[in-house]
Amino acid sequence: MNLLPKTKEEFSRTDYWDSFFRNRGSKSFEWYGEYHDLYSYLNKYIKKSDNILITGCGNSDLGANLHDAGFKDITNIDTSKVVIKQMKEKYKEKTSLAYLQMDALDTTFENENFNVILDKGTLDALMPDCHEATLKNIRKYFEEINRITKISGRYICISLLQEHILQIILEYFPSNNWMFRVIRCLEAEQNAVNNGEKLTPVFIVICIKFKSLQKQILEVNMSSNDKMQRFESIDQVKEAVLNTQRALFICSSLQQRSIEAENEVSFDLYEADSSKLKYTVYVVDIIPDKKNTSYAAFIVPQGRESEWLFSTKNGRKKLASISRCNRLLVVTMHRGLNYGSIEDIQKDLGDIIRDTTPVNSKNNKIPCLSLGEDGIGSRQVIHEGFTKTSGGYIIEDVEMEKKKYRRLYFLSNQLVIQSEAKLISYKNRKGILKDKPDLTNLTCTHHFYMVLAASIACDNERNASVAVLGVGGGGLCSFLNKYKSKMRIIGVEIDPEIIEIATNWFGLQRNNTLEIRCQDGLRYLKEVCDEGSTLNAVLFDIDNKDSSIGMSCPPKEFLEEEVLDNVRKIIAEAGLFILNMVIRDESLLEPLVNKLKEKFKRISSFKNDEELNEIYICSNRSSEISKEQLTAAVNQLNAYFKKNNNSDQVLDLNHDILDKYINIV
Repeated sequence: MNLLPKTKEEFSRTDYWDSFFRNRGSKSFEWYGEYHDLYSYLNKYIKKSDNILITGCGNSDLGANLHDAGFKDITNIDTSKVVIKQMKEKYKEKTSLAYLQMDALDTTFENENFNVILDKGTLDALMPDCHEATLKNIRKYFEEINRITKISGRYICISLLQEHILQIILEYFPSNNWMFRVIRCLEAEQNAVNNGEKLTPVFIVICIKFKSLQKQILEVNMSSNDKMQRFESIDQVKEAVLNTQRALFICSSLQQRSIEAENEVSFDLYEADSSKLKYTVYVVDIIPDKKNTSYAAFIVPQGRESEWLFSTKNGRKKLASISRCNRLLVVTMHRGLNYGSIEDIQKDLGDIIRDTTPVNSKNNKIPCLSLGEDGIGSRQVIHEGFTKTSGGYIIEDVEMEKKKYRRLYFLSNQLVIQSEAKLISYKNRKGILKDKPDLTNLTCTHHFYMVLAASIACDNERNASVAVLGVGGGGLCSFLNKYKSKMRIIGVEIDPEIIEIATNWFGLQRNNTLEIRCQDGLRYLKEVCDEGSTLNAVLFDIDNKDSSIGMSCPPKEFLEEEVLDNVRKIIAEAGLFILNMVIRDESLLEPLVNKLKEKFKRISSFKNDEELNEIYICSNRSSEISKEQLTAAVNQLNAYFKKNNNSDQVLDLNHDILDKYINIV
């Protein structure tokens, strides 16, 4: 027999509830949790000596449970004659437990008669919609609560707090000298899930009556700790509750099904007492394997969230696979916050880990994984500023795997490392240990390919010269200048602030063979072309500021017909055009490659599957770059790394180079 209402409007009808209780018989029906789920909250806000009224009691055992726990002055009311008769009979031996048939909108109690009005689902039943007649009844209900509650008395409402209900309760009580507090009831939610029910957010609203309040008191606690968050406006309270409901809706869906065939789900978590973003959480499912752990959380060390394995969907899928987890929660941290220990982080994430656990998970304790030695990592912001072309930026020092790195991030895209340098320690004249960028080290994988191509372009050339458009932190220019000290390098950068950053923080130093020009790269190319000058190589390593198109490098104007024509003339017959291209929208790739084919005789590329950057090498040469040329260039570069104590950068010819090199035309 179907005992659920056919339409939500039936919730407020007396004849529906008479029928409901007649059909259900004496079996109790508990909306929003059993007594043991709610006791810790009720015991905090109700005294044993309080005079308690339970509105819309139904056949819930809540009143009897409170009575057995030592609360003796309890009155239960309901509009249904059937249920009141049932409950009187059921609890006839509990003489201090009263059951009265009465309408909560129009009671016969004296003014200020009760210390506590306890509402468990009644408000939700009375307000199925926002029709004017419904709103009129709810206001009447609230006025009656206000009339019969003593000063310092409490209205305690257990509710799902749908948006229309949250709105009206916030409109009435804070504006009528009631303190407002709302708490998420985690125990009721979890026990519902344990019983095979869908995860549904349950809230307890506590409104405390005052004679007068100088200002509204609005408090919220949506987490498992006891710390209240105080807000200034009802809109902020609404946002906090609605955000929790939306997040739990996602979590409920995640508990019920796998998303391995779809896009991953991600959401942000904020500090409870501020608007600061603390964690970003990615939920990743892979094809289930019985041998795998069903569920785990992976804490990404600070400073490593930009790596391919953690910053891309494919990378996170790979992480779940190598972690042998059918579902992996990948958690990244944000700068500027204190995270404490790994145990503190696990405690922070306890609620969300529980709420996204698949219903069929056999894990009693969800494992939290990380990168062993790195733990939660460490980083320190050492400088912040603003540039006209890129907006706000930060420079931070990161320590990972016992090595230090300096990084430049633009605040408009904080998951992309714009420039990076490995740091080495030295003692200054006063004997104080300091850090400085190691200019003989390459930290960006795509720079290895660009250096090899530039080396091949300048092979056996006495007065070789190359132009690098897009200086950034200067890492590529500085390395080429150290590696090929006789090669003339022209670094072209449109933003003077970026040149200053590279100089002051990343060790960029001008000299006889390294020239840095503050100039628009497009204008520079036109000038060189108009002069009839040639270069052995032109390198594009330019970030695109326009996020509306699916290409991060280079800006689209650098691939226009006229620009490519200028580059083709500048590199002449023997030179190379070396292009760092980052495509997020795959549909853009083929047209761009076709455009390159129209302009250049030879095109090849380096593609690393674990990086978005793809390096295109274009030329007017009659022959392609040979395996012998690549081998010689790799051997030369490896010798340089070994000479400068950077053996960890030595390249494997086959794995790192030949396997990733493709001749296109």
